[in-house]
Amino acid sequence: MSAVISSSSVPAKGGKSEGVWAASWRRLRTDKVGMVSMVIVAFFLLMVAASSSGLIAKNWQKEVGVPNAPPTFVGPAPAEATGAIQTPKGPNVDLSDIDPLAPRYKEWEERAKTYKTEVTVKAETLPMGGDRLGRDVMSKAIKGAEVSILVGVLAAVVATIIGVVLGALSGFFGGRVGDFLEWLYNVFTAIPSILLIFAFAVIFGRGVMSVVMILGLAGWPGIYRLIRAEFMKHSVREYVRAAEAIGASRYSRMFKHILPNVSHVALVQLSLHVVGFIKSEVILSYLGLGVGVDQVSWGTMLSESQSELILGYWWQLAAVTGLMAIFVTAFALFTDALRDALDPKLRGLE
Repeated sequence: MSAVISSSSVPAKGGKSEGVWAASWRRLRTDKVGMVSMVIVAFFLLMVAASSSGLIAKNWQKEVGVPNAPPTFVGPAPAEATGAIQTPKGPNVDLSDIDPLAPRYKEWEERAKTYKTEVTVKAETLPMGGDRLGRDVMSKAIKGAEVSILVGVLAAVVATIIGVVLGALSGFFGGRVGDFLEWLYNVFTAIPSILLIFAFAVIFGRGVMSVVMILGLAGWPGIYRLIRAEFMKHSVREYVRAAEAIGASRYSRMFKHILPNVSHVALVQLSLHVVGFIKSEVILSYLGLGVGVDQVSWGTMLSESQSELILGYWWQLAAVTGLMAIFVTAFALFTDALRDALDPKLRGLE
């Protein structure tokens, strides 16, 4: 039989006690910072879903403005203001005898006027400016958010699954199984995490799924340690002994009885690792070990903006760091609120 943990002393309608998840949701709703953070995180996730489906930012590679166009909300900037058009000016006197290029001056001037007209028609309003190729920085930042957030979430899911399964096996069975998994854990933790990530990057190469596997394989040890301790603690409790007495199998006791009672630990670790893995993906892509050259992420945008900043083009750096700071901060605050709402120690304090 599965253990039912009383979440709260507040009875629900009909005289029934409040469930675990209902009590957690009620506590989360009372946390204003947590709710605001959840709304921001939900907005980013909806933006990622819209970008993945092609509703927004599908033309992020298209050149829609002049190179390095500054941010504007009132229409395309004049071509001369960007420095992209340099109209050659010829002298007003006939210098064909001493300057062989003099007959070409008028032709060049007409070509420059035509090019200026084409660029002005082509340009669009760019609230976050354009990059060195004239691409919309806002579209790039949205597409980069899709890649970075997707990598962070998927890598956290991979690391959590590995950590939960191995932690459950080690904590429940112990013995030789536990000794082997402890040895494996010690091997992974003995290697500095950054070197481990670089080693996996050499093996798997570049690409979104490669980064997911790299971070997932490098990030499970911390989750494993916590889940192992929880399974060791719960495996000797009365409800597990009672399930064993009525003939429940080992795997039934592990995943049907114990796992639901330690799921809050796995969920909080999943949330924490999302933030850490987004930062790791940014670092990998910044160093050229992340996503492919035909893709964009927050890390590749930071790498591009390094050379642009030297020339005074600051808007791409401001866009990507602003979006990343908002999402990471909101997700971290939401994780703190979620941890407090799911903490079983708080259930007896209400």
